Amino acid sequence: MSGHSLKLFDDAEALARDVAARWLAVLARRDTSRPFTVALGGGRFPKLLYQEFSRQSADALNGVHFFWGDERCVPPDDTESNYRLAAEHLFAPLGVAADKIHRVLGEREEAFAMAQAESEICRVADLIDDGQPVLDLVLLGMGEDGHVASLFPGDAEGLESSAVYRAVTGPKPPPRRITLGYPTLAAAREVWVLVSGEGKSGALRASLADDGATPLARVLQSRTDTEIFIDFILD
Repeated sequence: MSGHSLKLFDDAEALARDVAARWLAVLARRDTSRPFTVALGGGRFPKLLYQEFSRQSADALNGVHFFWGDERCVPPDDTESNYRLAAEHLFAPLGVAADKIHRVLGEREEAFAMAQAESEICRVADLIDDGQPVLDLVLLGMGEDGHVASLFPGDAEGLESSAVYRAVTGPKPPPRRITLGYPTLAAAREVWVLVSGEGKSGALRASLADDGATPLARVLQSRTDTEIFIDFILD
């Protein structure tokens, strides 16, 4: 079932320019009679992507609804908040309407935040028979351990869970996170994995192996096609 395409760029800036252009092209040919749903990522690289995309017209985001692949359990104004990163570098510059932004309420009790996040995504996105939402586009990063969203190595429970959003403990502070689960990533129409930094080459090689067991490998194995964008040579 697994299938992927790999695209190489000279540096992070070139990667960001290309992905922003591809994103804009996807939006240009979307069905404007229905919502277009996007899950954003975290980490360092999205800032560069948001800044690049923000140079485009705000009209490109009309009808686009934003969700998150994962969020830290912190207030929305915390420097560790994935929402804050998008708010400062994407939503504010392009004037995205508040009713199109469906943040994970990381400052609230986890059970409430998960239920609220699942309710919002299932209210807006298409659903398949098992109740999983079908996001139009998911933007993922990858860590040096091969994790994506906040799905980390060794999380056996995550491999069995059908939950749309789960609460997990990560290896780095802040440890408590809320993340999309594997089935929701498998159901998405498009998943783009943005991998910046040569220090991640080993984890990416392991993820692309036929017997890969990293979280990214699990995502790739659950899908017929995933696009991967990198800014380093993969030996």
